[in-house]
Amino acid sequence: MSSLKFSRADVYLSLLLVAAGLSNTLAFAPYQLTMLPVFTLALLSWVLYRCQSSKKAAWFGLMYGLGWFGLGISWVHVSIATFGGMPLIASLGIMALLVVYLSLFPALAAWLSCHPLLNPIAGNSKHPIAWPLLLASCWVVAENLRSWLFTGFPWLSIGYSQTEGYLAPYAPLIGETGITFVMVFAAASLMLLVYRHWRIALVASLLLLASPLLNQFKGWQYQDQSVSVALVQGNIKQELRWVPEQELPTMKKYMQLTKPHLQQQIIVWPEAAIPQLEPLAQAYLYNLDMQAAEHHSAVITGILDYKRNDDAYNGIVVVGKTSHAVSSGDYFYETKNRYQKHHLLPIGEFVPFERLLRDVAPFFDLPNSSFARGDWRQPNLQANGYQLLAALCFEIAFPRQIQANFTDDTDFLLTVSNDAWFGASIGPLQHMQIAQMRALEFGRPLLRATNNGVTGIVLPDGKLQAVLPQFEDGVLAADVQLATGRTLYSKTGDWPLLTLAGLLLLGIGLYRWRQQRQQ
Repeated sequence: MSSLKFSRADVYLSLLLVAAGLSNTLAFAPYQLTMLPVFTLALLSWVLYRCQSSKKAAWFGLMYGLGWFGLGISWVHVSIATFGGMPLIASLGIMALLVVYLSLFPALAAWLSCHPLLNPIAGNSKHPIAWPLLLASCWVVAENLRSWLFTGFPWLSIGYSQTEGYLAPYAPLIGETGITFVMVFAAASLMLLVYRHWRIALVASLLLLASPLLNQFKGWQYQDQSVSVALVQGNIKQELRWVPEQELPTMKKYMQLTKPHLQQQIIVWPEAAIPQLEPLAQAYLYNLDMQAAEHHSAVITGILDYKRNDDAYNGIVVVGKTSHAVSSGDYFYETKNRYQKHHLLPIGEFVPFERLLRDVAPFFDLPNSSFARGDWRQPNLQANGYQLLAALCFEIAFPRQIQANFTDDTDFLLTVSNDAWFGASIGPLQHMQIAQMRALEFGRPLLRATNNGVTGIVLPDGKLQAVLPQFEDGVLAADVQLATGRTLYSKTGDWPLLTLAGLLLLGIGLYRWRQQRQQ
């Protein structure tokens, strides 16, 4: 970027794009100005459409990203500064590196969309019909890369702004990734009205206006059957969760909160609600198993497990009734009715370059930060005759993992988490919004139990049935109506859209290559 020459207008545009990216945060929970990204992306599209250099385009994409992630994921700093044990200057440095890294992906999309192999670099000579398709394709390819590179961090992807927004009916058909494509396409198309290209803007308008009509193609429908559930929120302070003297008070608290609700068919405790390793908590688990079975209930709880081969897992187990036919407790230590987390959180659950980084700062030596991975495909949990597809904490942000484990018999999506790391920031609210999108995409009710919020029940249409207040202990009890049927997205996932985006880029690239050879 050092070889680039910037005019005063370029500097002003850069600052304007940073501001546009900053405003994107208002599109997500808890602010919900859901259509705002169409306008900020339209501005970015206009700047790129006029851009005469792919390197300068990458710069403008980077500026947009710095605003987008600089404010949008600022909540990450709470865990680094409060629990990481690092000086302020060091924690700010880590945050800056993370924001710059994430900003590289919109920069990549911008660079690709203006590269000579895909587009001529000469002011407004970019083809007006191809431009929206090109930008949308480049954008979803870059976002897909962000979702898996270095284990992936797909937070604040543009489509999540529509979880309860106008374009939500697209989710059962093409998922959050497809919604992102539609929004970028619409933004680039509507921007072309500046140049009086009406036809492509009309196509984009029809895509937007058609959204409410898509509800009839959602693919799922409610059943007549409901299930009584209870979600338990212990509200244990993060700094006390792994203090040995607090183990018994914490376990006693969860038991006391649960006992008045043992008549519920399914009870869910949060991630690592039991602060003992599973082999050490056998007496407690057998007692819970017996009490749940006696009341014809099943309790699902997060717990850490440590195997004889020195592998540790962040997992979920089921105690009490596993099926309608079983009347007694069915838990034992080697039970297969468990889930072991597959998608581990960097730093929090595994440390890249561990030998080097653990000696650098206490932040890289957090408690329980060296886990083994569970399998990519795991059976649904069996609880009182119902099947629950589990995703532990951060995993709910990865729809491909959900799709890999989703079956016709899945009754619920289940996610348990501990967002106490992020205090009273917007991070936990964004996390719930991501979980709501998974319910929308797969057409199943979702149960989310957390340590201190947001604990709630999500309907198959992505709307919240009920939530508990944050930072309070309590139990959310409700009857949840089951759904049946398969959404199109649950069958196809992101691959049709990603394939289409790849073919569009290949086709445009070949067309441009032939043009250049003929010149």
